[in-house]
Amino acid sequence: MNKIIAILCVLYLFVACSSNTDKEVHEPPVIKSTTPEDGTINVPIVSTIEVVFDEVISLDNTHNITINGNEANVKASQTKLIFTLELQKETTYSIIIPKGAVVNTFGIFLQQEQQFSFTTEENIETIITENLVTESPSSQAVNVYNFLKDNYGINTISSVVSNGAMDTNEAEWVKYHTNKYPAMLGIDYLFLHWSPANWIDYNEIGVLKDWWNNNGLLTASWHWNIPPTQEITDITEFTFRLENDDGVKVQFKPSNVAIEGTWENQVATADFDELIGYIKLFQDENIPLVWRPLHEAAGNIYEYNDGKAWFWWGMEGGEAYVSLWRYMFNYFKDKGVNNLIWVWTTQTKDHDFYPGDDYVDIIGKDVYNKNEIDELATLFKTIQTSYPNKMITLSECGNVANISSQWNAAAKWSWFMPWCDHDRTKDINNADFTSPDHEFANAAWWIDAINHEKVITRDEMPSLK
Repeated sequence: MNKIIAILCVLYLFVACSSNTDKEVHEPPVIKSTTPEDGTINVPIVSTIEVVFDEVISLDNTHNITINGNEANVKASQTKLIFTLELQKETTYSIIIPKGAVVNTFGIFLQQEQQFSFTTEENIETIITENLVTESPSSQAVNVYNFLKDNYGINTISSVVSNGAMDTNEAEWVKYHTNKYPAMLGIDYLFLHWSPANWIDYNEIGVLKDWWNNNGLLTASWHWNIPPTQEITDITEFTFRLENDDGVKVQFKPSNVAIEGTWENQVATADFDELIGYIKLFQDENIPLVWRPLHEAAGNIYEYNDGKAWFWWGMEGGEAYVSLWRYMFNYFKDKGVNNLIWVWTTQTKDHDFYPGDDYVDIIGKDVYNKNEIDELATLFKTIQTSYPNKMITLSECGNVANISSQWNAAAKWSWFMPWCDHDRTKDINNADFTSPDHEFANAAWWIDAINHEKVITRDEMPSLK
């Protein structure tokens, strides 16, 4: 009898389980997330609009999904709805997904209407400063500034930096791979204390005069090497960092440069005088320079808890740096320099380091190893919002997203300048010179840039004499 009861129980459980399997219930699709999230404000106009479900879905033929009451351009891809829409600034968007608009793989439709909304970023009113900060600037400097201003937001200027401070090797490498010269060439007064010398002489500007005479622009920076201590006089032990190659920490105080009688003031004014002599070689030839000294002053102070300045000119903080910048600016003015367009390089979040609108013409940003388009577009917007009356430029870059992608995402830099591949282009007869590889911007990157309709190359430049 007990055996019969046990067998009946097993049969009952088997039948019950079989019945439950046959009648398995499937749930309707459920929204897991939306991008942007419901209620988000200040959404960049380059943003993606997506709705993610908890399972694979497809669109009903008559889905009637709308954006602000208009039929949406939308497609289903696996678990996502992906919308195609050109967003406008300062606009609220309301997306409605009606009941039955999507269906899962079991044929079960969305059971309730779903909707979400978001508002795009404000329209930044950008009014670029009309005149240069230099008093009585040269007419050529004015012409270059007006050219940059007239093209700002409309076109971007292609640029390269010299490999050996005064050469055109990087420009030749770009020309080899794209059949075009970049419009702007960068030089660096890094070797100020070594010049004149057999391998670098800043008095020899013939190549740069030729560049200007072919309608090219010139920009100059200065990795300013100083003696780390008052006792060190060997120029091979000078540095532009916080300590030299021998590990000697810099005692040269930026805050003392403007104070007469200090050794810092004596070093700085001697360097200024020598540098001004080289700059006036261009001024005497009616050639302007886009001038970018004391760059990246804040380093990563504002990015990390243990962040610090990278170069000695930023090591005492914003107040000392601003004093140094203004002292240099006024020293150059008093010496009759009038062919410079002054560019200050921001690290973002570093407004304490900003010398002020009366001392800066253009804001630069140096960017390396960033390929996220949205991140670069947001970076540009953030800087432009902080300095709405200044042009913003990608003053140095390396291993960043294609210029075409950046431009199309509204990162509309005044110009862009990849850094040099020292080993590859130090000698145009180098066996590796013709290789399409590059440490910071390879041939494919440059081909994309040169072929973009908004990128200006040297052959497209007007005469600005």
